[in-house]
Amino acid sequence: MVKMIGAVLILFAGTMIGFQQAARFAMRPRHIRQLIHALQRLETEIGYGYTPLPEAIERTAEHMQGAIRAMFQSVGDTLHSDKECSFRECWEQAAASHWPRTAMKAPERASFIRLGSSLGISDRDDQIKHLRLAVQQLQAEEEAARDDQARYEKMSKSLGVLVAALVVILIV
Repeated sequence: MVKMIGAVLILFAGTMIGFQQAARFAMRPRHIRQLIHALQRLETEIGYGYTPLPEAIERTAEHMQGAIRAMFQSVGDTLHSDKECSFRECWEQAAASHWPRTAMKAPERASFIRLGSSLGISDRDDQIKHLRLAVQQLQAEEEAARDDQARYEKMSKSLGVLVAALVVILIV
């Protein structure tokens, strides 16, 4: 009886691990899309609204959700509270503290950090160009993430169940 309960628990745990990994594959394109949307909103605020960068960051955060919202709010809050912190430093601090809560990977983070290095140090037109470049880079990453999702999501679920079944067979 104890072996049977142990086998069921192992099967359950392996299945949940597989489903969790599959969920990360599904969340990555969604998070990239949210970040693209946030950057497009920021571009609109800067380009058409002539909104100063700190206020544009805060307005963008209001329309986002989850970790993306938290990142933008953190940038805005740090800009207002710490007058000695440059925009780039605030941007990088927000990425460092909130990025682990997303399913995005290193290429998306690199694009995000690179964008933070160029915002706030040039005129409006140059900032818009940098935002558009970051959006293009993220769109390419989103396409790659969708390919990964199609390729690995189902496999992760199956692999979780199969590895758990293998462990159960080896133990029994």
